[in-house]
Order: sequence, then C-alpha cells, then structure tokens
Amino acid sequence: MKYSKLFLLLFVTQFYAQQGGMWLPNMLKGDRETEMKNLGMKLTAEQIYSVNKSSLKDAVPQFDGGCTAEVISDKGLILTNHHCGYDNIQSHSTVEHDYLTNGFWAYKLEEELPNPGVVVTFIVKIEDITSKVLENTTSLTTEADKQKKIQENISNLTKSLPKETWQENLIKTFYDGNQYILFVTETYKDIRLVGAPPSSIGKFGSDTDNWVWPRHTGDFSLFRIYADKNNRPAEYSTENVPYKPKHFFPISIKGIRENDFTMVMGYPGRTQEYLPSFAVEQIVNNLNPAKIEVRDAALKAQDRFMRKDNAIKIQYASKYAAVANYWKKWIGETKGLKKSNAIAIKQKFEKELTEKINKAGKQSEYGNLLSDFEKNYAEIKDYALARDLFSEVVLRNTELLQTGYKLYQLEQLLANKGEQAFTDRKNNLAKGIDAFYKDYNNEVDKNVFEQLIAIYANRMPKQFLPSTLNNLNANELTNDIYTNSSLTSLEKFRALLDGDTNTVINKINNDKGYQLVKSLADAYVKNIAPKYDELNLKNIATQRTYMKAIMELSPKSARIFPDANSTLRVTYGKVKGYKPADAIYYEPFSTLDGVMEKYIPGDYEFDVPQKLIDLYNAKDFGMYANSKGKMPVAFIATNHTTGGNSGSPALDASGNLIGLNFDRVWEGTMSDIYYSPEICRNIMVDLRYVLFIIDKYAGAKNIINELKIIKKEKK
Repeated sequence: MKYSKLFLLLFVTQFYAQQGGMWLPNMLKGDRETEMKNLGMKLTAEQIYSVNKSSLKDAVPQFDGGCTAEVISDKGLILTNHHCGYDNIQSHSTVEHDYLTNGFWAYKLEEELPNPGVVVTFIVKIEDITSKVLENTTSLTTEADKQKKIQENISNLTKSLPKETWQENLIKTFYDGNQYILFVTETYKDIRLVGAPPSSIGKFGSDTDNWVWPRHTGDFSLFRIYADKNNRPAEYSTENVPYKPKHFFPISIKGIRENDFTMVMGYPGRTQEYLPSFAVEQIVNNLNPAKIEVRDAALKAQDRFMRKDNAIKIQYASKYAAVANYWKKWIGETKGLKKSNAIAIKQKFEKELTEKINKAGKQSEYGNLLSDFEKNYAEIKDYALARDLFSEVVLRNTELLQTGYKLYQLEQLLANKGEQAFTDRKNNLAKGIDAFYKDYNNEVDKNVFEQLIAIYANRMPKQFLPSTLNNLNANELTNDIYTNSSLTSLEKFRALLDGDTNTVINKINNDKGYQLVKSLADAYVKNIAPKYDELNLKNIATQRTYMKAIMELSPKSARIFPDANSTLRVTYGKVKGYKPADAIYYEPFSTLDGVMEKYIPGDYEFDVPQKLIDLYNAKDFGMYANSKGKMPVAFIATNHTTGGNSGSPALDASGNLIGLNFDRVWEGTMSDIYYSPEICRNIMVDLRYVLFIIDKYAGAKNIINELKIIKKEKK
C-alpha cells in the first residue's frame, strides 16, 4: 500500500498517469493499447507500428537529427516546425531576398530549394537485442571495462546484423543500460524547402512567448523528400524524384474539442525521469543557475545589436533562437521543480524503495545505492559546474572561443595522431570555416565575450581557474584580444593556417585569442574532464543498478517507461486546459483573436503582416474556421513531450493529423525530470491554421491540392 501511494505521488493520479510516458511503438500491445482505447483511440497497435504492413510509423521521420516531421502527401511532402527549418530558411535568405521576414513559397516543384546536409530518417524495424549487446560483460569487474566491451559489441553488431544496402543499423540503450534496442533505418539526403511563413507568423511572440500558454505561433515549415528512381535514398540530384511514402497522414479539419483523444509520435531527445534526489538538487541549486546566467548575458548582448541592424538580425537570428530556447526552458524547469516539490517527492520514493529492498532481502545487491549516489554527487559537484561553464562559455556562446577551440583540437591532433592527420584537418578547417564567418559579427561577439568571460572567472571553482584569469579586468582583456587576435575574421583565420606545420603551430600559439583558449582548454582537459569522467562513470553504474531495482521491485501495474533518447516514441493523452496557479485557469484553445490582441506594429516579436490583418478583418477564413466562426491557432493537451518532439504530428483517435507539436507550457518544463500531468501540457499548432496560412495567406493552392483533407460533415 505504501508503495502504491508513493507511485501515485510520482505520477500524480491514476487518471493522469494513464496519459503520461514515452513508449516505444513496437511495445504498445497489451496494457498501453488498452489505455489508449479507454481514452478514445480507434486504432490498433498494429496500425501504429508494423514491420510487414504500412503503419503510422512510416510517416514519422526524424528531421535533420534533432526534430520530427510527418509525411502529408503521396509525393513526399513533409511538415515540421518553422524553428526546425529555421537554419535552412536563414541560409537561403539575404537582405534582398529575406525569407525570414517575407516567407517563402514554391508554387511548383522547380522552385523548391535544396538544402545540402539536411536529412530525414525513417524507422524500418525495431528489435530488442539486449542479450547480444551484453554478451561477455558479466565477468568484467570495472565499469570502464564493461562500457568498453559493450561499445565493442555494439560496433560489431551494427556492422553484422542484417539490413538492406541502403539502410543503417542503429543500436540505442534503454533503462540506463538495462536494455538495448536495434533500429533499422533509412536516411534520405535530398530535402528541399517548399514553404515557410514569414517569421511574424512562424515565430510570432518569439522569445517572450516561448514556453508559455496561451500561444499564437504558426510554427510550421514545409519540405519535400526526393529519392532516386527506385525510391531509395540518394544525394541531391536534378534526376531525383519526389519520394513515394509507405504512409502519409490525412489532415482533419473537422474540429477539436476538450477531452478529445490525442496521440503524438516523434523523437524526444532526452529525459531524466529516474534521477535520484541528489542529482535533481544539484541541477536546481547549482547547474541550472550558472547556465541561465551565462545565456542571459549572451542574449542581452546579441539582442541590442539585432534590434538596431537587420543584417545582424539575419546573421544571428538562428543562433539567438537556439540559445534562448533552453535558457528559458531551464528557468521554467527550475521553478517547476521547486513548485512541485520534486526533490522531496523523490526522497520519499527513495525511502519507500529502500523499504522494498529490505523486505525483498536485496540489501547485498541494492542496499548501498542511495549512499553511493550521495557520495558521488557530492564529489562531482564542482567538476560538473566547471564542465557546464566551459561548455557554455567556450564551446557554445562565445564565437571567438569556439573557433579558437577548433585550433586547440588541431594542435592536439598533431601531438596524438601525427602530421598527416594535422594537415588533413587543417585543410578541411580552412575550407569549411566560411559558413561560420558568414554569420559572425566581431562587434557583437566582442560584447558577448566581455560579459561571459567575467561570469566564467567569477563562477568557476577557483581550483580550476587558469592563472590567465586571476585578477581579471574583463574590459582590458576583451579590447586586447579583439584588437589583436586573428580569430576575428575569415581572412585572418585562414592566414593563420597558411604554411607548413611548424609555421602554423608557431602562428596560432602567438595569437592572443588562441593563447587564452589554450589556457582555458588545458585547465579543462587536464584538471576537470578526467575526474568528471571518472565520477560520472560511477554514477552511470549506480544509475543502471538503481533502474534495475526500480524495474524489479515495482508491481506489474507500474507504468515504467524508458527515458527519451532520440528514438521513435508514442505518447498519448487528451486535449485539456489546466490550472497553473490559484484563481487562474487556461482554456486549451487559442485563436487569431489573440494574435491581434498581442499585435504591436513594427515590433521585433509581435508585428503582424498586413495581409493577415486584412484576412482577419474580413473574417476570410474559408473552410478552416471553427464552429464559432473564429480562426483556430493552437491547442494544448496532456501528451508527454520534450525537445526533439518539435515538429511531431498530433493525431486524432483515427490517426488523422490535427496538430503540429512545437512547445510545452512553461509551468511544466520540468517534465524532463519530473512529470506532473496536472500541469504539464504540450503545445500544438492547429492544422486548420497551417492550412489557412498556406491557402488564404500564401495562395499556395498547389500545396493544398496535394493534401488529403478530411472536411467537416455537412449538416
């Protein structure tokens, strides 16, 4: 009884728990299928996932490694988020042809724009191969040896397990190393931009509205998959033809009501639902605050320039959005974890688990788990903070330091791999650095650097701070480096790499920017990374055993879903409003009325195109209006999503497309660590708004005519 009560604390209530979780689509038969049908689903598990027949999973590829897409026509047309296609929209944009500001629409196939390097990946088959991956590991005594053998087995199995020549084998770990799954995949490499609304629609509300509800963003873009004449993956070619999918989603515009069943399929990136309380406490009190401070400073510096100069706005738009996304997420996550009392709830769970361990007589196997966690997390605390600071300041948010670190890696390659490897990397770096400097502004980065290097010196545990930052005068250091370093322009950077090996090494080591990067990187590589990796291995081993104990000692009715790891998952729930705080209730739907209420002419985030205003004033919504004559924009539901679910299809009870997932509510962003279905909601663009923009705003009838649209039944 105690365990059952605790489990309800972890997952809130049985009613809500039935709607949580991220499930592998090949494991829905049984309890999950029953739950889904009880919630209103009209499909079978076989219709969602099948190896031998066309199924829903055949219309849900991963988009470019980090988002999800869905196939919506028999000609390979795919839909994903505007923010997922943002880099590609930006890369095609210039001041003269500003697709970010004005949008882009291809009115015939020949106008679709290629995107080198962009890929979409379909899942062909999913299979449990745990026993094969863990073969010959039980006798190994150290965690390092076990991990080495596991990786060796994975490498061999990836090559040897059966697949077609155009397919790939991908092996992923589940339940913290207690299970291993094989995914046979097909990756298409000729992906062309078909359509994107202007940012004033696709990013309406931008960073102010990010992670919040109510939302009024038309966050979508359209691409097309091209294949060779055999419908197989191929590099870009004018000879390629539109891909013929095994399945594509019909789009329903019949309407959505509160409590309707919804299902989301996609590739959620990473969750940590089973972290111990010691880890969550460290995230809340140490790691998140430091990362938030770094990104807050970087964003403020960039924003000042972006608002004044449109060319800079284009250069930094995608980078700014990427930095802002998790900055705001971490703020909401921290607040949510505190508000939901997640640490205390996990502590109660750990206490009850200990009682279960003792009752089962499993003390020798599981009895030291919590004390080991407590010791390991106390020991790793400073190393984890130092690692995050190095990553945020040097590798992510200061561009001069990023390029300097590439040179640091180059010098390390010479020492470890020899001159030929050095020369090859040097030549590739010289050729491939153009794209970086195309979107680089020295004055912007200088301002970011000055803010971030001061935070680095102040926040870094003193035992890891290099002497170059002792008694730091951030302004003097910034002026010295950005005046004298060759890392500040493409021409100077290339000049650094010109010459024989000794010449290049001497030049980069005499560069002031590189000298700073080298001091920071040496301190990290020598004093931080090795010990962090050692302690993290201990935590990995303990977490695996902890997960094993949870799975073994939980009742069969416990809904223990695997953490997200960028593999195809199914989550399901209901369209539902929520109550984030006392005396506040959010309805589950937003409309174009809200766009106009937020409209601020000329504003960076809340401007509205004149044509959209005209359509609104004329109430020219076509067949896409709701039953009250209003234009739907977005809706929320209880589906359990995370990063990577951006662009995921939101499906109705019959498997028709009704929405496009793009965000979560801010009060529930802690769901990566602690899921509370009472307030956790995913946010979706209503497909009626997507079609309205394509049809009435863009006039892209060619796209509308390509779709299978399920219309309202006439009375």
